[in-house]
Amino acid sequence: MVSAGDFRNGLTIEFEGNVYQVIEFQHVKPGKGAAFVRTKLKNIKNGGVVEKTFRPTEKCPQAHIDRADMQYLYNDGDLYHFMDTETYDQIALNTEDVGDALKFVKENEMVKMLSHNGQVFSVEPPLFVELEVTQTEPGFKGDTSTGATKPAVVETGAQVNVPLFVEIGDVIKIDTRTGEYLSRV
Repeated sequence: MVSAGDFRNGLTIEFEGNVYQVIEFQHVKPGKGAAFVRTKLKNIKNGGVVEKTFRPTEKCPQAHIDRADMQYLYNDGDLYHFMDTETYDQIALNTEDVGDALKFVKENEMVKMLSHNGQVFSVEPPLFVELEVTQTEPGFKGDTSTGATKPAVVETGAQVNVPLFVEIGDVIKIDTRTGEYLSRV
């Protein structure tokens, strides 16, 4: 059990039947009345953000989130298949559970599975991936003075804005959190 006075950013708690992560917290001591803790909590399973206030002595059970490295195997329609590389156990998740987390992930790459009480609720791709550009328009000389970009499609089918000098066949590095081009490899 964690008291509200001990909340920290990133802490995961169970509250009202859901699992929340503390995004922001602020201890408030008004001139009149009792002190309280104002928090912003993110629902880990559906991504919604709520604001709640607690008395500093209120207690919530701390939620334990398991992170396991798994290998993304393949997609067959609306199921995504993953394998634990140590035990060779395989699991399948539907499109709703995965969301767009795998739009930059190729088959056979490692991802992190986040679960609570044995139920997987999220997939985290690697922070940076290197993918080949499969489709883009040619850039023209002289257009680079403004730092202009053009759309490009990478081998996973995702679209990324890239500088004008990037061409088909180039391997580029992408930040999976923002979907932004970082550099050519």
